[in-house]
Amino acid sequence: MAANGNGVSTTPKSPLARIQTQKNGGICHDDSGKPVKAQTIDELHSLQKKRSAPTTPLDGVQGTFATISEDERQRQQLQSISASLASLTRGTGPKVVRGDPAGKVQSVSHVAHHHHIEAPTISVSDSSLKFTHVLYNLSPAELYEQAIKYEKGSFITSTGALATLSGAKTGRSPRDKRVVIDDTTQDELWWGKGSPNIEMDEHTFMVNRERAVDYLNSLDKVFVNDQFLNWDPQNRIKVRIVSARAYHSLFMHNMCIRPTPEELENFGTPDFTIYNAGQFPCNRYTHYMTSSTSIDLNLARREMVILGTQYAGEMKKGLFSVMHYLMPMRQILSLHSGCNMGKDGDVALFFGLSGTGKTTLSTDHNRYLIGDDEHCWSDNGVSNIEGGCYAKCIDLSREKEPDIWNAIKFGTVLENVVFDEHTREVDYGDKSVTENTRAAYPIEYIPNAKIPCVGPHPKNVILLACDAFGVLPPVSKLSLAQTMYHFISGYTALVAGTEDGIKEPTATFSACFGAAFIMLHPTKYAAMLAEKMLKHGATGWLVNTGWSGGSYGSGNRIKLPYTRKIIDAIHSGSLLNATYHKTEVFGLDIPTEIEGVPSEILHPENTWADKKAYKETLLKLAGLFKKNFETFTNYKIGKDNKLTEEILAAGPNF
Repeated sequence: MAANGNGVSTTPKSPLARIQTQKNGGICHDDSGKPVKAQTIDELHSLQKKRSAPTTPLDGVQGTFATISEDERQRQQLQSISASLASLTRGTGPKVVRGDPAGKVQSVSHVAHHHHIEAPTISVSDSSLKFTHVLYNLSPAELYEQAIKYEKGSFITSTGALATLSGAKTGRSPRDKRVVIDDTTQDELWWGKGSPNIEMDEHTFMVNRERAVDYLNSLDKVFVNDQFLNWDPQNRIKVRIVSARAYHSLFMHNMCIRPTPEELENFGTPDFTIYNAGQFPCNRYTHYMTSSTSIDLNLARREMVILGTQYAGEMKKGLFSVMHYLMPMRQILSLHSGCNMGKDGDVALFFGLSGTGKTTLSTDHNRYLIGDDEHCWSDNGVSNIEGGCYAKCIDLSREKEPDIWNAIKFGTVLENVVFDEHTREVDYGDKSVTENTRAAYPIEYIPNAKIPCVGPHPKNVILLACDAFGVLPPVSKLSLAQTMYHFISGYTALVAGTEDGIKEPTATFSACFGAAFIMLHPTKYAAMLAEKMLKHGATGWLVNTGWSGGSYGSGNRIKLPYTRKIIDAIHSGSLLNATYHKTEVFGLDIPTEIEGVPSEILHPENTWADKKAYKETLLKLAGLFKKNFETFTNYKIGKDNKLTEEILAAGPNF
């Protein structure tokens, strides 16, 4: 019997039979179920552990491993993981064992019987005498236990989320990201001015890989996740993440697509592997290193190495970069966007940098959420790359973001938040650790998520800009060339910090609305976007969620209800039938009327009292666009694939 909050005894709802115990020479048992005898705590725990049953039948034949024993299956699985952890220069490495050493699940003799051990060579290291235990695809509950027991700074919050710390690094380190340059990537990838890809050679990558693998092999246990990217079953990618922290394993459990038990049995060799040795620094004296942090991609080996940073977002965005390379090779467009779908099957893509309202506008209770951040557009339609959401939670409130608020429960990872020591209630407004506080949770935690996360071809492509200069219209219908131009530009404007009372907007440009993650030249992605939009009849829109009636400090932020009315009109198709007129300088087509939106704000010049100041600000922003686009005007892909004059003509003209 258990007591509830009112002190009233209640009967537990557990389907397990009650434990029979000896008390005062008599037998006390619960008549609601068959009594079970348990002599030890281990026996009791064995009753609590129920093996998960497969939920999805295998297609066709019963799979590669269907006819072999469980021991043989585990042996093959361990061999695969052992191959992943193999050192290329050491004679042998530690022997890989399944299970937590603290649990004493397996004995050495048992493992030796089922796991082949190579004959030692001259260069045997001491590490070959030890066993590294593999904690393979643990459940969130098991990962909670590991984090609470062994990782300082891990706590359970009042809502059941796992709060943890990422260490000194509380955000990504883009200047420490390196990509191996070789005969293939030298011609295929985007290098040079404006590119996020900083080169390193193969030898340096192998030095860092050896350092990471040696560190992981020196540990008593490592966490291994085998998971998928891309909900499109024809184009999904198998990924393996080897990490040292339970927090990292739970983070990737949430962010990648979670396999069924049968899919794990048939997982085989991964397509890409991450070695996360983030607790261990790189050697700063190694060539190409500029700090003790290094995030290295080797596309030929399909591997990623992380040293010197424990920020989990490096794994998520590292895999996104990989998808930005692999998917276009299959003629599939990878997109840094939100995506939702109406009840009639109409899909919309939302592009936008931080602060533009991408998350807010793509999260719509009247529409299904396909995903919040990363997608692919193939011949089959759109598909989410991830299995979860990674939401900013600074200043989070139940009123403003109820879906995110309610998703922060058991299974969710909270990074770098501050909470009450006694009640464990999180203070989302506290920036003591960092302003970049985050929550990572499975997409199923969002009530209107569409599972599986796939949809038909998009009907609308919405480019969001928070224009703090206040000169862009609240909404513009774009031609195909204009869509390419503004997609390549990736514009928004941030409000600069105040200094001596001066407040000045700062223009920010991020190619394809995600320059930090793209691998090919932006024009490659833009050309693919235009091709797919043309083929499937999608319309491009530029929506300004920023200022009207003046720049920041003099004008006002466009009201969110007005922006929602605009987005609703795009979804319904009514905006396609509106009357349009063209603006000067940017040459944008703006509607004269939208239901529920004051007509006077649709043309920004009408809202400015000082028309001269408006014109000067408009020309200033146009000049910033032109200067930014100079990076792309002379770029050649291959021998003769130049940026077309049509795209250049779609930019501002003055």
